[in-house]
Amino acid sequence: MIRPMALRVGLALVLGCSAMSSAGAQQRSLGSFNDWTAVLDASAGKKLCYAGSKPKKSEGKYTSRGDVHLLVTHRPAEKVSGEISVTAGYTYRDGKDVEAVIDGKTFKLFSRGENAWAYDANADRSMIAAMKAGRQMIIRGTSARGTQTTDTYSLAGFSAALAAIDKACGK
Repeated sequence: MIRPMALRVGLALVLGCSAMSSAGAQQRSLGSFNDWTAVLDASAGKKLCYAGSKPKKSEGKYTSRGDVHLLVTHRPAEKVSGEISVTAGYTYRDGKDVEAVIDGKTFKLFSRGENAWAYDANADRSMIAAMKAGRQMIIRGTSARGTQTTDTYSLAGFSAALAAIDKACGK
């Protein structure tokens, strides 16, 4: 159940910015595919590829949230492929799973801080298969303050974005 505790990726394209920062000079867009963006980041001297999206709809009785996004990441140097992660824009409640529903099929994610991950690589693979076949993903989480949120992601373009990062990171 050990997963990275920080998402060290440049989310400029996922978050809708068209320009890369000067620090991200080795970060390159692999393309936008409907509601998904694919990026290759070699700024740390190792390849990192990710496909990301922002929710089409966010619901909950919150006053403010930070950035919210969903990523599928490949880190070939670490032999990590297809790692799913969610950033909630708030701190998740300790010990409470996050729920991902893809066209009626439910998956559980564990949370730490603002992020949630599938429990293991097998769960990542199952989720990716469902995402490739699915139309939408709904993420339900609970903040440290008890606020429940529901974020709805479109899966339009996911398969093409995944294919782009598979090619760029040698999968």
